[in-house]
Amino acid sequence: MPDEERPESLGEDPSRIFSVAPPDLLPRLGAFARLLHDAGLEAGPRRVTDATRALNYIDLKAEVDFRNALRAVFVSRKEDLPVFEAAFDIFWAPPDPRASAGMIPGRGRSLPMAPERAKAWTEALGLNRSQMQREQPPAEFPASSSGYSAEELLRHKDFEEMTWAETEQVRRLLEAAPWRVAERRTRRLRPSRTGRIDLRRSARHAIRSSGELMTLFRRKPRVRRRPLVLICDVSGSMERYSRLLMIFAHAVSRREDLEAFVFSTRLTRITRLLRHRDLDRALDSVSKGVHDFSGGTRIGDALGDFNRKWARRVLGHGAVVIIVSDGWDRGDPEHLVAELVHLRRSAHRLIWLNPLLGSDGYEPLTRGMAAALPHCDDFLAAHNVAALEDLGRLLAGLDSRTSR
Repeated sequence: MPDEERPESLGEDPSRIFSVAPPDLLPRLGAFARLLHDAGLEAGPRRVTDATRALNYIDLKAEVDFRNALRAVFVSRKEDLPVFEAAFDIFWAPPDPRASAGMIPGRGRSLPMAPERAKAWTEALGLNRSQMQREQPPAEFPASSSGYSAEELLRHKDFEEMTWAETEQVRRLLEAAPWRVAERRTRRLRPSRTGRIDLRRSARHAIRSSGELMTLFRRKPRVRRRPLVLICDVSGSMERYSRLLMIFAHAVSRREDLEAFVFSTRLTRITRLLRHRDLDRALDSVSKGVHDFSGGTRIGDALGDFNRKWARRVLGHGAVVIIVSDGWDRGDPEHLVAELVHLRRSAHRLIWLNPLLGSDGYEPLTRGMAAALPHCDDFLAAHNVAALEDLGRLLAGLDSRTSR
């Protein structure tokens, strides 16, 4: 196809859009998938791949077929259909020269979207703001960090002070973080070129050669990464950090053997809820599965439930336990100490993360934190990306022996 017929902008004539070849359509198809994802639909790489395959079986010049093909791929629930139709009209429909800039006459649907995302898409597509989201306050949306200094500032900014747009950038940073927990030696052995001599394997090989010991085989212990157990406080005092901590838990679960629990007045296991590859679906599952978000705090009772019901299942193989809480506790400090002592005996290492530790002048004076601190191996901050990266370096450098 000649170069002058290729689409150059988001406001081009749709007759040219539907007449392009599939390779030229791929960048715009990816952008449309991002719009659907920001509007709440599942539009990951697999859906985009399926959409690309579907377009090979239709006439790209027919807008109806084009719409139906994409609808069949991206819409899986009845309630998603209005969102898809609105997004399709906004992204692919032709602008009317008689209307105001970017307005789509007769198509007044709006998309459910965060204010910053709505403004970003409005500017990118050249649409009137009311088409994307009605009655939303204007806000800045930095689509991505423009340089090293901007990213460094974001790494050291407190989660509590972040805007929605900055939270989205932190989400990408946490998903790309190279999490890797230190390995441990197991009792099982594997063949190796170095290590102790494997007499049984060497003898078996010698039998095949008339009893002559021609080759000495060796073996050494297998190594496995230590499992992680995350116990996160989602009470009212931790509300401003809960979303980022759930994003952190999802990012770690994609790379490590992670068992995740949350607690407020009671303990809830969310390991299965975090297994969705799509982060938004995982967070939505957690919000529906946990019924005491932003409630009171009873750390001792939650750890007691963990010790009785889950410790034997998840604390094997040298597990590392990470507790995330600000230490505000309505329970009995002595009960908290007793449960922490029991938990400390079963874990390879007990790490306590406190978001308030990054605040200037903070001292662990609350009765829950003061009671717990002597029984923790490490006491670290968790208020920004840099603090979580420090945790990652600590986990990667754990030695085989416990040192308090």
